[in-house]
Amino acid sequence: MISLIGIFGLCAIAWLFSENRDPKYFPWRVVMLGLLFQFAIGFVVFVLPQLIPQVRDLLIGLGSFLNLVFEAADAGARFVFGRNLVPFPGQDTFFLSPLPPGTDSCTADSAGQVVPGFCGIRLGYIYAFRALPAIIFVSGLVALLYRLGVIQGLVRLFAALFHRSMHLSGAESLSGVTNIFLGIEAAIVIKPYLPRMTRSELCAVLACCFGTATSATLPAYVGLLQPIFPNVSVHLIAASIMAIPACFLLSKILVPETAQPSADWKAKPVVTESAWIDRPDRSTFVTEPVAEPMDTTIDTTTVDLPDATIPEISIRQPTPTEAAIEGAIEGVKIAAAIVAGLIMVLGLTYFVVQLANWLATLPNPVGGWFRLVSLPNILGALSLPFTVLTGVSLRWEELWQCSLLLGRRLLETAIVPYQSVTVSVISGSNTFSDRAVLLLSYALSGFAHLAYWGIVVGGVFALLPWRRKEVIGLCWKALLAGALATYMIACVAGFFDGIFGTSTLNLLGKS
Repeated sequence: MISLIGIFGLCAIAWLFSENRDPKYFPWRVVMLGLLFQFAIGFVVFVLPQLIPQVRDLLIGLGSFLNLVFEAADAGARFVFGRNLVPFPGQDTFFLSPLPPGTDSCTADSAGQVVPGFCGIRLGYIYAFRALPAIIFVSGLVALLYRLGVIQGLVRLFAALFHRSMHLSGAESLSGVTNIFLGIEAAIVIKPYLPRMTRSELCAVLACCFGTATSATLPAYVGLLQPIFPNVSVHLIAASIMAIPACFLLSKILVPETAQPSADWKAKPVVTESAWIDRPDRSTFVTEPVAEPMDTTIDTTTVDLPDATIPEISIRQPTPTEAAIEGAIEGVKIAAAIVAGLIMVLGLTYFVVQLANWLATLPNPVGGWFRLVSLPNILGALSLPFTVLTGVSLRWEELWQCSLLLGRRLLETAIVPYQSVTVSVISGSNTFSDRAVLLLSYALSGFAHLAYWGIVVGGVFALLPWRRKEVIGLCWKALLAGALATYMIACVAGFFDGIFGTSTLNLLGKS
């Protein structure tokens, strides 16, 4: 019951932070249908798999098919960087490190002695060689699909569904659904529609970036939680799908639509894709979008020009090959912007954390105060009201530990909290109950953290350079909407777990 009340409590919190709290702008239709979609998906995940096992197999198969996009990107990156930096699926790359002097065994986090006298250190997932090539590949693929008319068809399809039901535009609907599969690359999918988007539409697109977990990160999450949650893959896929309507309804509350949506199903996209200018003497490639209307004032001053033959200029659509290559080049620019934002945000985060740790080492009373009011405790206290609304537990100790984990996500991403949950359960500390594990798997599934904020800002800066100031403000609102969305889907999971509480072990796959 607490989880059900928490859903409406989260909507109220979003309304308190809304840009316009005028009741006539409250998105009643989006909120009601968004909640209906979440409960429908929750029913499919929590109830139908127990009745129809094929439903679970269908969800797992869908996630495996979508990973093909990233495998294709890895194939191209592997040719450029080599299989040591981009290993084949199912393989690990090691580098050899001599055994420490005076010891005959390797550390626990290594792969052991792969060669006598040497420990195998896993190279791991290197973001620059794995994620950034995926952005370049997806950018080129989307440009190709756009040139072939596939993207426009998808926009019309989702527009017909969401425009008639939730009154959302086709472009923002397509971006939201694509976030399940791609992440920030989803903004590239609707790049031709971005310049005309209203503040509310753009906030909805960004909120979906923060509130969902992509198919690229799901394998990492599954690997961390599977020892204690065998059925976690089904629930993480469901969490990503449920987060889409949650992000839409919360973003529309935070930034209500007060203007006519410009990226609706009838609107034509802004021609930002590249065009070739044919001239008799040379060909010029035009790649920059027109941010402002051109000055069409005609100067009637008479100018005597020498007799000359002026070549005729015509603009034609690029061929599919040209579109794909130019899209990949645009992807390089986006990747560079993401790297810049990521380095800056993570660097500042590290600086703040180390400053807080240094203040805790000062003599009392200053040091004692900072040891008590530490950064993890502050983030845990800020997360506590939202954690309570999920109904994760009625025990204070468990409730506080869950709140600490959800607070840590803001600075440490979801990887570290997921790992902490698994270690705690395996060690037998009884800190987290089965219900807590289930709800935490939903609440931590999104990208509502500062590292991804840097990625999103960098990527959108590259796509909308003339709206940078507006994007900064909207990204903070979208981060809040994405975080609230993860709490909301945890509430939905808690609601169904409350109804079928005796089947929690079956939901986790433990029995």
